[in-house]
Amino acid sequence: MLTVDEQISEQIDKAKRILITFGKEWKGDAVASALALKNWLASQNKEADIVAEKPSSPLPYSFLPGYALISHELDNIRRFIISLDITNTTVDQVEYRLEDKTLEFIVSPKNGFFTPEDISSRSSGFRYDLIFVLGAADLESLGVIYDNDTQFFFETTIINIDHQAANENFGQINLVNLNAVAVAEILYDFIILAEKPKLDADAATCLLAGLITETKSFKTQSVTPHALAIASELVTLDARREEIINALYRSRQLNVLKLWGCVLTSLKESLNGKLVWSEISTADFLATKTESMHLFDVIDELIISMPQAQIIVLVYEEKGRAKAIIHSVRNLNALELTSVFKSKGSRNLSTIDFETSLSEASKKLISTLEEKMSHLSA
Repeated sequence: MLTVDEQISEQIDKAKRILITFGKEWKGDAVASALALKNWLASQNKEADIVAEKPSSPLPYSFLPGYALISHELDNIRRFIISLDITNTTVDQVEYRLEDKTLEFIVSPKNGFFTPEDISSRSSGFRYDLIFVLGAADLESLGVIYDNDTQFFFETTIINIDHQAANENFGQINLVNLNAVAVAEILYDFIILAEKPKLDADAATCLLAGLITETKSFKTQSVTPHALAIASELVTLDARREEIINALYRSRQLNVLKLWGCVLTSLKESLNGKLVWSEISTADFLATKTESMHLFDVIDELIISMPQAQIIVLVYEEKGRAKAIIHSVRNLNALELTSVFKSKGSRNLSTIDFETSLSEASKKLISTLEEKMSHLSA
């Protein structure tokens, strides 16, 4: 019986064109791993495209090799073929024209004539015959990429690679390792075992970026000796560590740093530091010339600086309405904990739109989280 790694290699060998995709949240680990996988597949002369739902805000990953090639729509996913039997009559010229809502093909024979019986049509199947889904707990996490073409995902072989405990094993082949710290780690181990062409510097850089983003530059408690060993191997393969660190952690603008100051000034905690939250007003955004998208950088810093925190909450004002970002660390489910507020998002990151003021929204949310987290720890 073939191992999971052998099954994946077999599917890659048979595939003619491969789709690589990841969740609509655009986690750095998944994005970087997708780019590494595309690069490695190209070294085997395999055609692969990366398609993911367009991100809602600018992301700091544009420095990664191949990032500009990521598409946001599944174009021409199924082709329609019109066939003309030329057994008895050869073709001299082919033209086409668009009449209102009808596309007409004009075929001129060299001799004789064609009949309606000479024409047939068929669907050619899907453009892709293999799908890699990276770092997504379920297919719904892919957003519109899945919603708009569900039949394609149901009828095409899916290879699901992830390290989340919440993964639903939705693929025909599931490479899910809960002991891995990142998708990049799992992908590296697979590529090494596959004994195919080695990783080049660009692919190594992408995988190292995946490890760095998922572990907050190896500062989270989930870091393992194996992950550190892989990072070392990637550096020996000419992964550009300084380029990654500079792009992700050393390029903060002054106004973003000022926003961090606002967040830290109003920072509060409860449940012995397991719950951490802060409030950011419209005045804070105006004073620092920042936007809500910059709050995700703040969350990353809080995760690194407060290892005891299990839930990090930022409640803020935007266009006169209160909103919140809830990030869960460890094994807590942010989406479940905030479901009473009709939150959206995923297990690790949920968002809420409130109808109340900033202070009232913050009070209700923190009170609810305190109650639920207390029951979980009891």
